[in-house]
Amino acid sequence: MAIKIKVCGMKHPDNIVGLTSLAVDYIGFIFYKKSKRFVGDANQEYIKGLKGLIKVGVFVNADLAEICDKIDKFNLNAVQLHGDESPQFCKELKLRGQVTLIKAFGIDQHFDWTVLNAYGGAIDYFLFDTKSNSYGGTGTQFDWSLLHQYKLEYPYFLSGGLDENNIKAALQADDPRLYALDLNSKFEIEPGLKDINLLSHSINSIKK
Repeated sequence: MAIKIKVCGMKHPDNIVGLTSLAVDYIGFIFYKKSKRFVGDANQEYIKGLKGLIKVGVFVNADLAEICDKIDKFNLNAVQLHGDESPQFCKELKLRGQVTLIKAFGIDQHFDWTVLNAYGGAIDYFLFDTKSNSYGGTGTQFDWSLLHQYKLEYPYFLSGGLDENNIKAALQADDPRLYALDLNSKFEIEPGLKDINLLSHSINSIKK
C-alpha cells in the first residue's frame, strides 16, 4: 500500500490552494489556541467547502462539545487528539462525532508502550510524535528505533521532525503498519505557511 501524506498546520487559503495541487491525502488544521498554527475561525467557510482532501482537526484536551462543534462548522472528516485524552473519551467521540479518529502520543526513551493497549477499539490510527511539553510542533525527530517496541497492529502516522532529508529513511523502516507521514514545521516559511515547492519535491520522492 502506498504511503499516505498528511500536511498539518495549515491556515491560509492561498497556501491551501497550492497544497491541493500536490499528491496530499490529509490536511491538518490545529484548533489548539496555544499553537503558532492555530487556525481560528476566520476561514471557516472556505475550509468547510474544501473538497478532495481528508480534513483533520487537531485538538489538545478539548471537551467533547467543542470538538463536535468544530466537526460540524468546518465539515471535518477526521479528528486528531494530541493531548491526554482517555480511551473512554475516544470511544465517546467516535460514537458522537462519526469521524476517523487519530490518537497522538509523544515518544521518548521512557514511553510506556503498554498504555496503547487500552485504546483498542477506540481509535482508527495512532500518531507517534516527538515528546514535548507543548504537545508536538518541536520540529525534532525522535529515535525511530523505539518503534520496534510497538506491538499492536493498528496502523500509524509518523510525525516529528520529518524533512526532505530523512523521509527516505522513514520509508525504509519496512513496517506495514506505517500508514502515513505527517509533514509540518520543516516545510514552512513561517508557522502555518508551507513552502509549496519544497513540499512538491519531497512528496514526489515519497510517491515514486
